Amino acid sequence: MPMRDPDVTQIDAARHLLIAGPTASGKSALALAVARAQGGLIVNADALQVWSCWRVLTARPSPADEAAVPHALYGHVAPGRAYSVGDWLREVQGLMDRRLIVVGGTGLYLTALTRGLAQIPPTPQDVRATADARLARPGGLAELVQELDETTRAGIDLQNPARVQRAWEVLQATGRGIVDWQADTPPPLIAADDCQRVLVTSDRDWLAGRIAARFHGMLEEGALDEVRAMLPVWDPQAQWAKAIGAPELVAHLRGHLTLRDATERAIISSRQYAKSQRIWFRGRMRDWQVWHASNDGVHPLPEN
Repeated sequence: MPMRDPDVTQIDAARHLLIAGPTASGKSALALAVARAQGGLIVNADALQVWSCWRVLTARPSPADEAAVPHALYGHVAPGRAYSVGDWLREVQGLMDRRLIVVGGTGLYLTALTRGLAQIPPTPQDVRATADARLARPGGLAELVQELDETTRAGIDLQNPARVQRAWEVLQATGRGIVDWQADTPPPLIAADDCQRVLVTSDRDWLAGRIAARFHGMLEEGALDEVRAMLPVWDPQAQWAKAIGAPELVAHLRGHLTLRDATERAIISSRQYAKSQRIWFRGRMRDWQVWHASNDGVHPLPEN
């Protein structure tokens, strides 16, 4: 059953709007409704939707939606190019001359936008290559953890390989722990008083059904063809290759999985991704206004 139109009557048209939420929760529909009713530039805050090679697989706005209202930072990064939250923030800064509707599920982007981002120097390619190789070895994660400074070990999620690798790279490249760098964070690009911050939540079973239905819809719309086009340059370690469902569909195209098995695994991966998003939001966005998504649309929850 499709969602009804979202409620935009409690959106402040005089301020920027930030919309966060897990995958498939109806964030983009809310952003589109606000832009149509109030105006504004919809800005992507999803780290997977920046890649030019993925439109269907990452559920980017359709060409019709992009033509209906202004959009920015969707599909503008070519595979093979490095892209970071710092790059994204610099691009958002160049759009600040108008009202922004920033929407996405990448918590790191939205937290950096509203809390600031430490100005850490770029990681040299040789340091990253060493980290990639070490992390791929058995026991590599534990080795990298042991080589971190004590403050960093106490301040990051040591079970997250990407966070550990990033911290290790920063320490190797700068001689200073990433937590120390973060302590010197400059003011945020968009302060709390300058925006309305909406966090979309939903019932887990409802969202699971949406995730499954959406992935089946992606297959009907050509997601497999998108993945097939990237097979000649497929690199599972590349940033663009982290798109949810891409590794599973690659495995199918290479004859390792049936399409049914690949689909089931991709849906499971999407549900796990949504869970990790919810964990981030609960931990770092407690002061955002909570809206609830269901078949009745996206609506603000009554305040206690």
